[in-house]
Amino acid sequence: MAHIVSIVYTPRDVPRRPTDHYARAPVERTILVEGRGIHDDVKGVGGLRQLNVMRTETLAELNAEGRHTGPGEMGEQIVISDLDPQAFVEGTRIKLGNAAIIEVGIPRTGCARFEYIQGTTKQNVAGRLGVLAKVAIGGAIAVGDEVVVEKLSDFVRPESAVSKRRAAQEAKSVLKDG
Repeated sequence: MAHIVSIVYTPRDVPRRPTDHYARAPVERTILVEGRGIHDDVKGVGGLRQLNVMRTETLAELNAEGRHTGPGEMGEQIVISDLDPQAFVEGTRIKLGNAAIIEVGIPRTGCARFEYIQGTTKQNVAGRLGVLAKVAIGGAIAVGDEVVVEKLSDFVRPESAVSKRRAAQEAKSVLKDG
């Protein structure tokens, strides 16, 4: 059974960008806020980078290569164990705990700060830094909570006016060209 093994966040009362590590504090439980990220996380400002999520198995590989992989040391916020790597495909929805659902975004690529902290190039860890994710549905999560990959067809979100307009424009285009 896939489950959460680590949750970290950046609290407001720690130095924002220490030079030699990521500002992260471990917690046993927290709340994911829809459209933002982890409750009270200074990084929880919305956008595409609401969460950095990694797999335990990938962290073990990186640790064997000499990387610092303690909670938050790779820049991640949530670590999941026993999750099929195929779940880290953009658009996949993953249920954490009883209610929270995250939507997998793009692969995390690292940056110059990551390279400095870890003492390696981002090319050396390409494809192994987990994914960025958005909080689709907020809710409480805790270390040990079950993680379930939701099927896209099982999750129905009301369409926004923008997506309806976009779909109508695409349909017109297909009819016009077809």
